Formats: sequence, structure tokens, C-alpha cells
Amino acid sequence: MLLVWEAASRLSLVDALLVPPPSEILATAADLMRDGYRQTPLWDHVLLSLARSLAGFLAAIVTGVPLGIAMGMSPVLGALVDPFVQFLRPLPKLALIPLVVLWFGIGETSKILLIYLSTVLTIVVGAAAAVSQVRRQQLRAARALGARGFTMFRFVILPAILPDLFVTVRLAFGIGWTTLIAAEMIASEAGLGWMVVNAGAYLRTDVVMLGIVLLGATGYALDLALVGLQRWATPWAGRS
Repeated sequence: MLLVWEAASRLSLVDALLVPPPSEILATAADLMRDGYRQTPLWDHVLLSLARSLAGFLAAIVTGVPLGIAMGMSPVLGALVDPFVQFLRPLPKLALIPLVVLWFGIGETSKILLIYLSTVLTIVVGAAAAVSQVRRQQLRAARALGARGFTMFRFVILPAILPDLFVTVRLAFGIGWTTLIAAEMIASEAGLGWMVVNAGAYLRTDVVMLGIVLLGATGYALDLALVGLQRWATPWAGRS
């Protein structure tokens, strides 16, 4: 694929200004690693975007997973909260930017909050659905053996829902990572998303393509890390 891409640009089958070849993107990467982009080192853009995404994502896990599990275990709580979750979840997060800016300003809080909002509702829905899928036979057997309360949750419910929780977390992270560009549109001066948008305004297609490659590669690496964590934390998944 890379060879075809390179050849198509070199042979002028496509406009190199619009679709720069991989060799030019590599050269741009070397230039930005040496000189930075807009007075900011390239790795600072990467690390800043990563920090924003992880902050919003971890906050979504800390709040979303317990709420989703509680909704799945309590029909009353689920009936009370689920209508709000289902109303807010389909809303385009770009539509929330004006409100987020009005309420929280243009600092880092707004960016992290936008990523948080794009992920937490997916995690809540996924956690609640995972609890509802726990087999009733397991619960009855555990009750027959005297399991109650936290013991029931620790040794029966949690092992049963962990594989589905990891799938939900992976999906939510993908959503949050794609929201990064929207979040960094809020008065940013650094970050991968900001770099892509800013370079596009100046027709720096090579920088845009490099930013897209870095976004995809970073997201893929983090997804692989989540898969590794899932295999370590849930070795029983798929074996029952």
C-alpha cells in the first residue's frame, strides 16, 4: 500500500499537494522532531493530547463503571437514570462546545470535560448491560452457597462482567480519542488535534497527514495496551 501510495504521488497520478507521498511525510516528521511545529516540539503535541485524553477517559471510568454497575444491579436506579443517559448519549458532542466554553471557560478543564462527556455515557450503558447479562444460574448457585452482598459482587458478578467491561472501555476510548480534535478546537495552541486543524488552514497537507498518522498510531498502541490488560486481568474470558 505504501509503495503504491508513493508511486502514485511521484508519477503525478494524484496531486502531491493534496496527497503527499510517505517519504515526504517522513521528512516532515524529521523536521518537526528537530524544529517543532509553531514553536512547540512534536513530542509535546503528542504528550499533551495523550494527557488530555487519558484524564477525561480515566475520569469517565472512575464515575461511569460504578454508576453503570449500580444501575444494572438496581432496577429502581436504572429506571431513574437511564432516560437521562439515553437522551444525552446520542447528542453530538460538537454541539456541547458552546455550553462547555460558557460554563468552564477555554482552559484545560473544557477540553478534558468534552472528552469525558463523549466517553462516560457509553461506559455507563455498557456496564449496566454487562450486569444484566450475568447468568441467573450463577447467582442462584452463589446464594445457595451463602454468598451475599459484597461477597456476591466480588466473586460472582465482577468476574462475570469484567470481559464485557473491557470491551466497553475499548469502545469508549475510541470514541474519546476521536473527540480529541473537537476538544482541541477550544482555544488550543498545542496538541495533535490542534496541529491537524491549524496545518489544514495553511494547506500544510504533509503536517495534516503526519498528525493523522500519529493519532492513528497512538490510538492503536493504547488499544493494544488495553487488550493486553484485558488478557492479564480476565484469563478466564471465553473459557466458560
